[in-house]
Amino acid sequence: MRRLVSNRGFVLTAFSFALVRVSYCSAENIQVVYPKIPAIAEYFGTKGRYEEVNPHLIDDVLAVNKTLLKPPSVGCSPIHLTAIIRHGTRYPTTKNVKKIRRLYDLVTNEAMNNKKWLHEIKTQWRMWYTEDMDGQIVEKGRDDHRHLAVRLATSFPSLISEENLQRNRIKFITSSKHRCVDSVIAFKEGLLNLWGCKDVEFTHEVNDMLMRFFDKCRRFIEDVENNKTALKEVDLFETTAEMKRVQIKMADRLQLPYSQVTPDLVEAAFYLCSYEFAIKNVSSPWCNLFDEMDAKVLEYANDLKQYWKRGHGHDINRKSSCTLFHDVFSRLDRAANEIRFGHVTEAVAVQVGHAETILPLLSLMGFFKDETPLTSENYAEQQNRSFRTSRIVPYAANLVFVLYDCKEGLRLQFRLNEKPLTFPNISHPVPLYETVRERYKDLLEGCNFDEECEVPRSSCSKCSEL
Repeated sequence: MRRLVSNRGFVLTAFSFALVRVSYCSAENIQVVYPKIPAIAEYFGTKGRYEEVNPHLIDDVLAVNKTLLKPPSVGCSPIHLTAIIRHGTRYPTTKNVKKIRRLYDLVTNEAMNNKKWLHEIKTQWRMWYTEDMDGQIVEKGRDDHRHLAVRLATSFPSLISEENLQRNRIKFITSSKHRCVDSVIAFKEGLLNLWGCKDVEFTHEVNDMLMRFFDKCRRFIEDVENNKTALKEVDLFETTAEMKRVQIKMADRLQLPYSQVTPDLVEAAFYLCSYEFAIKNVSSPWCNLFDEMDAKVLEYANDLKQYWKRGHGHDINRKSSCTLFHDVFSRLDRAANEIRFGHVTEAVAVQVGHAETILPLLSLMGFFKDETPLTSENYAEQQNRSFRTSRIVPYAANLVFVLYDCKEGLRLQFRLNEKPLTFPNISHPVPLYETVRERYKDLLEGCNFDEECEVPRSSCSKCSEL
């Protein structure tokens, strides 16, 4: 039997620091359901399940790979952990719900073929997504964080412990978005239920400067967010032969005029398949609109957008994360300094944000930078690209920095989605902390958010509106 804390009994205040009380912990029986997995599930990009990155969790959602738990060397002890985590599985945003409704209306009113899956769409499937859902977390998303909390506590029991929670040595920070706040609450539910806690009070800090820095960076907003040419490669890809082929195939499957199947509706159908699977654990009849070749093209379209809007495409994308970068290393520096006196004040920092939080930070630190930039013209050459959001930032994606105290000095391990990952241009899997600091010396001494995000007045026509 696996135990999960019920979502009942929580009250959030409107203050920046929210006080939460767990009035009681209830146990629920979890029945393992093995859904039929769509053949295209591994290509859903930022709409993908965490289980596609870690397939062993399909059999046991609390499983931990024990071979990855060994310390970097004999005599090493973990002294601090910082985890930056994306929110759990969510509903579509209002914008996507509107697109899905247009798709649904078109298909149910005008599509025609004798396939069983189209008959199911027309007679059994109902448009159940509503605009007021607007990206809110779903129960599966809460489970994503409850289970992740247990796995991390299992991996690092000396840091993520009941004693450290009670002694306020575990800090929780979140974006102000409900899906992030709810994810933090679910994470703490997982821990409290693991330890059998009752009537526990704890706080979390809402800090958008750290977890939604992209909303605070004027240069990013001016040069990328509000710049129609910043994503020109994304727009150009919609006109390529690869995308046209996907549109034509989808129109043929539905027996609709080619002009009616726009890139927007193709994307809506692809995301609808992904939402149905991630939220409801079903292989939706909508998934029959695509085969693996189509899915690879649509994954690339999504990766192009993330690359040019959040990744290596524009320098300000990554530089917008300077504040979060410095925050991570200030925590590590503080722990490194305090361990000399035998006690680390903050054992753990759990920080919940978005895919848009994680991708810029990874880019700033040099991860997943392909030798050739992703463009609208090199889809075929980028089949083995390292920048694949399906693998990097599914729901509940997480970056974990673990600082170890070893005989030879302090060492830093980096994990992405619970798997060790080497730092760029550093060969050792768990290098000395000073080696990592030297690697990022220029960023640590520079990378000033205010300077990077400042927009010259002559080019900032909308600054007064920001």
